[in-house]
Amino acid sequence: MFYIVKWKRFRLFATFGLILTFLISCTTPSPTNLNTQEIKFWTIQLQPQFTNYFNQLITDFESDNPDLSVRWIDIPWSMMEKKIQSAILAKNLPDVVNLNSSFGYLLTETNAWLNLDTILSDSVKNQYLPNFWQASQINGKSFGIPWYATTNITIYNSQLFQQAELEQPPKNYSELAEVAKQIKEKTNKYAFFISFLPEELSEVLESFGKMGVTLIDVDGKAAFNTPTGQAVFKYWVDLYQDGLLPKGVLTKGSSAGIDLYQAGEIAMLFSGSEVIEAISEDTPEIGQVSKPVSQITGETGKKGMMLMNLAISSNTKLPDQALKFALFITNNQNQTAFTQETNVLPSITRTLENNYFQNLPSNASTQDKARIINANQMLKAEVLLPQVKNLDKLKQIISQNLQAAMLSEKTVEQAIADAAFEWDNL
Repeated sequence: MFYIVKWKRFRLFATFGLILTFLISCTTPSPTNLNTQEIKFWTIQLQPQFTNYFNQLITDFESDNPDLSVRWIDIPWSMMEKKIQSAILAKNLPDVVNLNSSFGYLLTETNAWLNLDTILSDSVKNQYLPNFWQASQINGKSFGIPWYATTNITIYNSQLFQQAELEQPPKNYSELAEVAKQIKEKTNKYAFFISFLPEELSEVLESFGKMGVTLIDVDGKAAFNTPTGQAVFKYWVDLYQDGLLPKGVLTKGSSAGIDLYQAGEIAMLFSGSEVIEAISEDTPEIGQVSKPVSQITGETGKKGMMLMNLAISSNTKLPDQALKFALFITNNQNQTAFTQETNVLPSITRTLENNYFQNLPSNASTQDKARIINANQMLKAEVLLPQVKNLDKLKQIISQNLQAAMLSEKTVEQAIADAAFEWDNL
């Protein structure tokens, strides 16, 4: 999932989406004025944490544009994908829509969205990080304006590493397997926790891309049943069968990994940078020995991210005004304010070059160091999850077959072949 939280207002488990999903859609009405044109704007689960921020943002926009008003509708995560699908079918999309890379396939409905290449100059596009802009394109055409992103880092327990006689944390999956073995041998603890539950399989799926595997081809067919794909399956199977992963990885979610890290039972945690502050508050003794480094990658050197963007309905009666509002939301001033209000990263190059993301203060905290590491990853980060319909089905299929191989119910070859067959025959 893709949640954002205020660092100082929400505790650790809020970061992992354990806040109850809102049961109803929330609407922020705009002042009615018969002389104004109304822009309808949908976002994904930003209320109530950021209600005040967006109300002020909208007020500022309306003050600068007295002939326009904005009706903001915030929709719970669990409802957003289906709501957009229904609006596409009914041809009644709002003017500006917040999309997430988890259901970025909706951008392939190209007749539903305004082709931004027809109305945006290169000088405007070039204000955004090139990799972010590329991630918002479909077949080379621009249908989304990048807004903000999140990405993981590695947080490691330096004390456990010292006990295991390790000087540096691993940088890639090959080193990770070696480190996992040494930590287990020297400390009888586990190196890390990663969930193989279908609903929490994103990190495992990203590992395929990092290790050079294309999950789904351009025709929507399974592309992972290859020697490299089998090697990734075998990588996770071997770690589990060699006793280097906690048994709970098959049945528990990310929160179990947090518990184990805070208890000093695992040496690394793969998470967002904001988690460090919560760990320090909840378990100061673990926080004191926790250090941040860049996220684990593979031979490709790829780093993963989750991206939010803004798309404009092709049926809008206010294309210029909708675009103006989308560019206002994502401009340097507003991204600077929003990213410092939250734990997210900006899509504008100028914002990312801000001292807040590039320079450590003289009394830098571990949290400050993590933020800088996180920001530096953004320059080459990619959306590694395939932007396909039925992504949840793909997660379920790979999870079930990978777990079957981990439990010796199937061979690696049979498991990956079955997964490919099931996907291609949905």
